[in-house]
Amino acid sequence: MSMSVGGTVSAASNFRSLARFLVGTALGAMLASGTAFAQGQPAEASDDDAIVVTGIRSSLQSALSEKRNADSLIEVIQAEDIGKLPDQNLAEVLENITGVQITREAGVGTGVQIRGTNDNRVEINGVSTVGSGSGRGGISFEDVSASIIASVEVTKAPEAKTIEGSVGGTINLRTIRPLDLREPLIAARAQGEYSELSKSVTPRVSATFGNNWSTGIGEIGIVLSGSYAQQEATSFRPRVDLDGGLVENVNAAVIRNGVLENQPTQRPAAQPFDFVGIQFLNQELENFEYDTKNFAGTIEWAPSDNLKFYFDTVYNDQERRQDSSRVQGSGVNVILNHSVPTSFRTVDFGSLDGVKLGSIQVAETGVLEPNLAVDRDDPNLRFSSDVGARLTKSEIYRLGTEFSAGRLTGRVEASRSISNTSNPDLSTTLNFINPNAPVFTGNDNAVPFRYDLSGGSLRFGINFDSPLAPTVAQLLDPANVVLQQVVIGNDSTRNKEDAFRVDLSLDVEDLTPFFTSFDIGHRYNKTTSTFNDVGTTLTLSALNDSPRGSLFADLLVPGPNNFGDGDGRDLFFKDFLLVDPDRAFSDREGTIDILRQALLAAPGRRVLNDASANSAGFFTINETTHAVYGQANFAAGPIRGNFGLRWLDTRLDSIGNSVTGNTVTQVVTRGGYSKLLPRVNVVADLADDILLRASWGRDINRPDFDLLSTSVSFVTSENAAASIGNPNLRPETVTSYDASVDWYFAPASVLSIGVFHKKRTDLFVTQLEDAPLDANGFRDITAPCEGGGIYNPIAFRNQLSPIGGSGMCVPILTTINDTGNTTQTGIEVAVQYDLSQFEDVLGFASGFGIVANYTYQEFGGGDAVNESAVRGTDIFNAINGIYNDANFEPVVAKQGLLDFSKHAYNVTLYYEKYGLSARARYTWRSAFRTLDTVGGATLASTFGFPVVTSARGQLNASINYDVTDFLNIGVEGVNLTKSKISQYCVNDGALLCGEGLPDRRITFGASLRF
Repeated sequence: MSMSVGGTVSAASNFRSLARFLVGTALGAMLASGTAFAQGQPAEASDDDAIVVTGIRSSLQSALSEKRNADSLIEVIQAEDIGKLPDQNLAEVLENITGVQITREAGVGTGVQIRGTNDNRVEINGVSTVGSGSGRGGISFEDVSASIIASVEVTKAPEAKTIEGSVGGTINLRTIRPLDLREPLIAARAQGEYSELSKSVTPRVSATFGNNWSTGIGEIGIVLSGSYAQQEATSFRPRVDLDGGLVENVNAAVIRNGVLENQPTQRPAAQPFDFVGIQFLNQELENFEYDTKNFAGTIEWAPSDNLKFYFDTVYNDQERRQDSSRVQGSGVNVILNHSVPTSFRTVDFGSLDGVKLGSIQVAETGVLEPNLAVDRDDPNLRFSSDVGARLTKSEIYRLGTEFSAGRLTGRVEASRSISNTSNPDLSTTLNFINPNAPVFTGNDNAVPFRYDLSGGSLRFGINFDSPLAPTVAQLLDPANVVLQQVVIGNDSTRNKEDAFRVDLSLDVEDLTPFFTSFDIGHRYNKTTSTFNDVGTTLTLSALNDSPRGSLFADLLVPGPNNFGDGDGRDLFFKDFLLVDPDRAFSDREGTIDILRQALLAAPGRRVLNDASANSAGFFTINETTHAVYGQANFAAGPIRGNFGLRWLDTRLDSIGNSVTGNTVTQVVTRGGYSKLLPRVNVVADLADDILLRASWGRDINRPDFDLLSTSVSFVTSENAAASIGNPNLRPETVTSYDASVDWYFAPASVLSIGVFHKKRTDLFVTQLEDAPLDANGFRDITAPCEGGGIYNPIAFRNQLSPIGGSGMCVPILTTINDTGNTTQTGIEVAVQYDLSQFEDVLGFASGFGIVANYTYQEFGGGDAVNESAVRGTDIFNAINGIYNDANFEPVVAKQGLLDFSKHAYNVTLYYEKYGLSARARYTWRSAFRTLDTVGGATLASTFGFPVVTSARGQLNASINYDVTDFLNIGVEGVNLTKSKISQYCVNDGALLCGEGLPDRRITFGASLRF
């Protein structure tokens, strides 16, 4: 599809020429990555717009044409050919859009933030999707293959008829419509993906068939798309905790609970200055293996020009298996007062809410040598095999009709979205018994470590120079490990939404001088989310209960030894044993049986129970909504747009269980709300090539289902807070203002500048209630936790209790509505340009083009705060010379918006000519606060504040070549520069807490189209 641009404004002609020159010159200087980006119109496109285009330039031109015709702010990415969106992963596809940033898991795009928020809707062909968990965002992006999607639409400024429920925008994944095809469609693609860290090649195939026929009963069309993909994604994630590592200076008068604790003779590590030492070491290798099947089918029947029936179905089946490992250096804080670092670095914690926190010395290099005279069993070494999985089947059905009768057109549609997820888990932890160190108590003993935190990297491993160090052979000997913990789980989640809608439009274009049509509609939906907590945990704290690895040696395999491949490091845990994760997943019952036999062969004869339902963790949320809207569409001279009202009424039941002893009582909490949502969109054609857009509207953001639950689930970590729901949460209200100017300064080119402002009321914010420590740094291990927190019956007592076993008071994490108003204000700039118009002058160079965008945004207001956790408070007070806990003051700071980057940009340089299609995209986002931590760190271990993921950029690229008119071959690369992730505690650049070293992946293959 080509596009012509009409007359020009004389005042802008010189500027247009200058812009052409500047943008063209910038092509050689800017590094970018390939995209198909533009703003566009709603899913119900006309015949001309809905035809699938081919080639990068054609897809960009078509999307840009949609942008010019849109009455509201909607952005579109179109596939350049069947099954060929600009990226393999849908999250990375969306990253091409202005104002969109993504988060990744093991290097794979999983989360999407639109204008700094995760609270967005995901639809397929306009139908709500439901997720695999208890969130509201819809289907996970890694569950849907990009190969079955024809285009992606993002609505940033909703109309009255747009379904409510998003803060940043609504994402609609569109499949091919069969009656829009102009010729039969047969296409297929086969690829292989090489994962560098996994050292694996996995297959990916897809195929599409479509056609339509004229019959005696009207037009009939069908499209069938399917895909099968395997993928392995690996990330190395070292983590170092230092929040409990305070060593006060030798001259400090330290008073805890009124008792003077300063005894220099017992603290040889104490220096003339305060310093922070090592508390915990965690080397995590995160590995996910995906097995994904997708199918999309559509049948359309138009018995006449005025009537059409359609049926859509989308089926997704994903097995996401976790095959991860963790090597932990635990009990390190016990030797803080005896372990003197060999070098220190000064860490400035920066400021929070304008209050300068100050600086302190932090251990940089050194050894952690066991002190057998003081604590004879620490530090210790343990190995964990994490074999959790997510098995999700999602189904979407849409049945409807579109009709017209004179001036009246309408649509009647019924839909159902279902997601069933199970989470089988058989994770195990082994304690290493060092033959070169004595065993005194418990089921572990001491191992010497070495650490080097210099150069912005977290490196640590065994100190083989120590006389207590084990040999490699000893580390790999099954007789030197004992079983410490077994976690068996099979949680399940079922989400379902049934919806029915009627939409009517009355054409009045030739009856009034201003209005073109009036729209009204009603939508009913019933949504249900049910979660069952099923599992059992066996924790062994006594050597008498813990079978040696020789009793289950058939299950043990060496753990991965390639941790250094991420960045070339040579200091890491190289040699260790794990319960075979492949066998634990594929032969779950056989693995459990061997472990049971080993337990019965140990003197303690402990019993490993089957997984059972935890009544206290169960919940069901039932939600019913009626929504009606009225919308007026208008056009007068250069002005067009729409305005209207959407009214909704929601009723919900939160069903959970109250457990007292062996008595289980069902508890039902009922609630509801009604909202009126006005929305206005205006477009003004200021000139033939300049458009002004303005929008104002209101939307709501409903809380996730688990946030409404009255139930509570626990994990085994003593540092993990227990999440408790709040059924009284109110939905967040969002009022949005948008304005932008689009200048179409050349064919298939645009320069767009826009501003947006959001006022958010009742923002959801997390609050941590810490479980206090006593004078010895231990937590309460008995219910009902009078000092604070909640009793976790399965928490493994490790560093925070002098007594082994399970059960202790842990922090509480809950969600509340912020009492203050919050705001987001931003600027978006986008440019699209290519040199095709200069083919006669530039020749081959006319194949170049560029797409780029930049977003700046600020967040302000709000009353909710984070407060420093207990051990963080110790450090911040020591910085200020306060050593008497009677005078301690916690650090308090406004919480802010999570996963919110102030700055973000991406730049795409592409080339398309002579059958060659190539592009490179560089995407960058500035630092952001997040609860998505490396190695599972919690707020309690990150000083009480969300960590800061530092600024990061990533380079993706692809090159394809048309061998014939039917055959295309290509190769694509993701994270070509292997950009790492750095997470800091308290503030960006302050204390490095964790790293992520994600994979580099290369995909190669061929496509056929007939």
